[in-house]
Amino acid sequence: MDIKPIYQIFPSQAACIAYLEEVCWKGTPVCPYCKSTKVSPLPKEKRHHCNTCNTSFSVTVQTMFHNTKIDLRKWFIAVSLVLKSKYGINARQLSRDINVNKDTAWYMVMRIRKAKAEQGDLLEGIIGIDETYAGRKPREGKVNNPNKKGTASERGQSAKKAPRWGWLNSGQIR
Repeated sequence: MDIKPIYQIFPSQAACIAYLEEVCWKGTPVCPYCKSTKVSPLPKEKRHHCNTCNTSFSVTVQTMFHNTKIDLRKWFIAVSLVLKSKYGINARQLSRDINVNKDTAWYMVMRIRKAKAEQGDLLEGIIGIDETYAGRKPREGKVNNPNKKGTASERGQSAKKAPRWGWLNSGQIR
């Protein structure tokens, strides 16, 4: 996912919170502490108040976004970049990509990796796919052009190489 569509889909922090509420709660807020659905909204603070255990909470409680001052759009971009990168992404590269301090980027990468390890089911639908062609190099042989001697006769996909596919789903190669 590119950066531009994230800013189009989520134009504000409120849009990000509304999206998280829909994904996590599916329309009905649930207290993360006592699992009660008897809650009252606190719209000014973008939080909810549980009437059972008398605590206030937001949708980011018990997620990687909890207790951060970083904009959720930057978090969404960071998650996208970390999951999209084939060999991982380092903190300095992420800090350049989303315009944050390298220590902040390191903090974000570590939280994303921890969430990926602990809550792999959240990322179950995210799959990375790669392909390659396996086989030996083509032999040197005759070419239709008599001026070119000793060049390989077939290259690329026409070399009759077998395609090999691999995909990665939640950390397991298949």
